[in-house]
Amino acid sequence: MEWSMALPSSSVSSSSKHGDRFIPSRAGSRWNLHFHKPNETEKSPKPKRKMRGGKVSPVYSALLKNELLEAGIENVWDPKSGGRRLQPWTSRRKNLFTYTQVTKRWRPDVINEVCPYVLSPISDKSQTLLASQQKLARKIPRSPFKILEAPELQNDFYLNLLDWSSSNVIAVGLGTRTYLWNASTCQVTKLCDLSVEGDSVTSVAWSEQRNLLAIGTDKGSVQIWDVAVKKILCIVEGHSSRVGVLAWNADQISSGSRDTMILQRDIRALPLQSERWLQCHRQEVCGLKWSIDNELLASGGNDNTVLVWNLHSLRPVHRYTKHVAAVKALAWSPHQHGLLASGGGTADRYIRFWNTLTGQPLHRIDTGAQVCNLAWSRYDNELVSTHGYAENQIAMWKYPSLAQVVKLTGHTYRVLYLAVSPDGRAIVTGAGDETLRFWNVFQKARSEKEPASALSLFTKIR
Repeated sequence: MEWSMALPSSSVSSSSKHGDRFIPSRAGSRWNLHFHKPNETEKSPKPKRKMRGGKVSPVYSALLKNELLEAGIENVWDPKSGGRRLQPWTSRRKNLFTYTQVTKRWRPDVINEVCPYVLSPISDKSQTLLASQQKLARKIPRSPFKILEAPELQNDFYLNLLDWSSSNVIAVGLGTRTYLWNASTCQVTKLCDLSVEGDSVTSVAWSEQRNLLAIGTDKGSVQIWDVAVKKILCIVEGHSSRVGVLAWNADQISSGSRDTMILQRDIRALPLQSERWLQCHRQEVCGLKWSIDNELLASGGNDNTVLVWNLHSLRPVHRYTKHVAAVKALAWSPHQHGLLASGGGTADRYIRFWNTLTGQPLHRIDTGAQVCNLAWSRYDNELVSTHGYAENQIAMWKYPSLAQVVKLTGHTYRVLYLAVSPDGRAIVTGAGDETLRFWNVFQKARSEKEPASALSLFTKIR
């Protein structure tokens, strides 16, 4: 006997038409706005993901809020650098449970809305957030990572007694002696002592191509030393007063003196065949720098002028007279061809930028203190400066915004000497407090490839 059971027709039609449950639509809800106390201001939820070093990633936190809470965040600001909190895209408040049939649909005339056919699983706000992310502010250590004593380091603005070689050896002139400090082994070596000649060291400069060190003296001579064998190769004579600054260009050595002259000499040739005298400064020459392509020489003097020379003329191609104090600090930009920076002394305090291709002045910074040295970063468009009266500090600047990145203090006297490490990341500074201080100021780009080394075991693997 067969049994059959038929449901009432009213039941069938009711369930098929309306369903057995009511599911509310919460597409218009802003969940992040409804979990606060009534008197509590809006705060960003604590992010869960952490970056390297245990720091919380604000980008990850904002991305989660966009996808889970529909916060609509498009920009993230680092709290340490700017102090701004993460701002939600909308501040409109609604009740926690909002039942509505209205859903947001894509319209081709609204550019900011997400197309329904895009393949990305994240919202348009999150895409904007990821696409517009900037690097977090770089953390620069405020203290030196090494301090060395430098007794008898002279407190003289016009001298240049510190340099760092491409082989990671620092040369420093201390009174009548020149010392070498190997940064790899921390070994100290005395190269020479001029006391037997009644002379003293007034400048030092390493050659980039060979292991040669030029030493300028108070009596006006320049000694060229082969450091590997600790032997003098030659002595350049001609100046009638102290040689306060030196600059190499391949095998040519340029020297600036208190006698207002600049002498260029090729150490491979006889003096009469290679000597070249440049005379346009009216007072002591205290700054010399060759351009990156070794085609132009910039010189600064106690006559408040900056001169630019080329290899084919005995007259300067440019003369800049905007400074109102002695110009010792000079630096050529490795990022923009022909860009020269110069710094003035106590009565000036400005860093000025010049376009040597057109001869025109560009920007300037009032540093508020005597500018003693300048050096560009090889990785970023940044410039480091050291200062004397009235602030014995080290400063870093962004170019061309001229914003100050950091200010480092520690020296108790004028920071008169500066040299950059061969890898371009660290600097060493010397001051009248008779100390050398080492600072990590520049950061190498992650994408930049390391130079090939014969010591690497993996360079030969194919």
